[in-house]
Amino acid sequence: MSTATLAEPTHPATDPMPKDLNLGKPASADRSFAQSPTQCSLPTHPDAAGQTLPGIDRIVLTGFMGSGKTSTGRLLAEHLGWRFLDLDHEIEARQHRSVPQIFSEDGEPHFRHLESAALASLLGQRQVVIALGGGAPEELGNRLLLEQTPHTAVIYLSASFEVLVSRCTAQAADPSATARPNLADLNLAERRFHLRHPHYQRIATHSIETAERTPGEVAEAILARLRSAVPATGQQGSR
Repeated sequence: MSTATLAEPTHPATDPMPKDLNLGKPASADRSFAQSPTQCSLPTHPDAAGQTLPGIDRIVLTGFMGSGKTSTGRLLAEHLGWRFLDLDHEIEARQHRSVPQIFSEDGEPHFRHLESAALASLLGQRQVVIALGGGAPEELGNRLLLEQTPHTAVIYLSASFEVLVSRCTAQAADPSATARPNLADLNLAERRFHLRHPHYQRIATHSIETAERTPGEVAEAILARLRSAVPATGQQGSR
């Protein structure tokens, strides 16, 4: 990639939710993703070859912790007959260590290097739904990879910090839930959220508000948005 082309473009990432979506009664924030992770009317695609979305080879989900990237991503992948890939899990599989171990043993700069390499590899695959780590868009190189990989729809799963914390707290009651040490200091976590928010917005092809929706409802909304969007120059059709 020539460095002369690495100008970071700006995408409008405030696409509203379609007004005519039949998603059923909105879920309250108190219901949380943890309590209704798979409530979804989308059928699982029976064909191993998977469905196609015009102009889209991969869907990337971004957002802060608690935004539902994993639960929503799995539902999308199941419906489309695509593969679901989690960026953090990919790094762990390659390193045979957990993400906290990598941070502790090698430091964040090394982890970010591993993260960028793994992201580049996953973006080379087709018919995949990819869930990013919450901090991945902070790195300029990752943002450029996402911006400049053709036929890639980047979806920002948006919610307020208060809603995200409420979800993470509810999920923490599950013994199998992923530990979230970043929430130990809520002031620091909120600063991270506000730091990352503009990056999420900048790289997003579409932004989907998730506060009053279950992962299943969010998955339906994403598919409705992608199927109704008309490819435009410099936007979804060219990525």
